[in-house]
Amino acid sequence: MDIEVLFADAQVLVVHKPAGLLAAPAGAGQSQHPHLPGLLRASWGPVWVVHPLERGASGGMVLARTPTARAALRRAFEAGDAYLVFHALVRGDPPWKERRVTLPLRVQVGRRKRTVIDPQRGRAARTDVRVLARFGSHALVEVRPWTRWRHQIRAHLFALGHPIAGDPLYGPGPQPSDPLAGLALHARRVVFPHPVTGEERRVTVPYPEAWARALDALHWEKALLGRAKPEARGRARGRRPK
Repeated sequence: MDIEVLFADAQVLVVHKPAGLLAAPAGAGQSQHPHLPGLLRASWGPVWVVHPLERGASGGMVLARTPTARAALRRAFEAGDAYLVFHALVRGDPPWKERRVTLPLRVQVGRRKRTVIDPQRGRAARTDVRVLARFGSHALVEVRPWTRWRHQIRAHLFALGHPIAGDPLYGPGPQPSDPLAGLALHARRVVFPHPVTGEERRVTVPYPEAWARALDALHWEKALLGRAKPEARGRARGRRPK
C-alpha cells in the first residue's frame, strides 16, 4: 500500500492515511493486520503515532521521527495546540449553518463499545460543525473537535440528527444511497507546532479519489434537481417554463 507523504523533515512526517488502514498496531491477537508505522518503517525508519485516527477514516496523520519530537507533539495534541479539522458527508440537510455541540459523552458503552450522550455520567465534550455545501440528500460539513473522545464526531453528528454517511455504528448503517462505500469522514487539515522550531504548520490533505468522485456526483445531482424544480412549477401553473 502506497502512503502519500505530505510533509517530511528530520523530526516529523505528515502522511495521508487511507481509509481502512490501522493508524497504529492493533492489540494482542491482531498483530497480523497492516498498520501505518509498519508500512512506513522500510522507507523512513521508526516512526511514532502521536494522535489517533479511526481505521474507517481517511486523511492526515502527524508522526514523530525522534523520541524528542514524539514527546513534544503529544504534549501539543493534549494541550490543543495541535489538532485535526475534519470533513464529513452527513445525511440530510441541516437547518443551520453552524453549530457548537457540547453534549457530554460516555465512551465504550455496551457490547459494541459505542460512545453515547450521557448528561449524568458523560464527560465534557465540544465539537464545532459548519456546513460547507448542501446537496439535498446529503451535506458536506467541516468539523473541529475541541476534545478528543473516542467516536466524538460520529456521536455528536448522530445526536444532531445528521449521522455520517456509511457509519456502521451511528445511524441506520450503510445505505445504497450513500455517496461513499465506507465511513465518509476525512481528516482534511492538520495543524501543529513544529517540535523543534515551534513554527505552526498547516497541511491540507487532498480528498481520496472516491471522495472526489462522490462530491462530483452530488454536485451533478444537485444541479439536475435544481433544473427539474422550475419545470415542475411551470407544469403546475399550466404553462410551459421559459
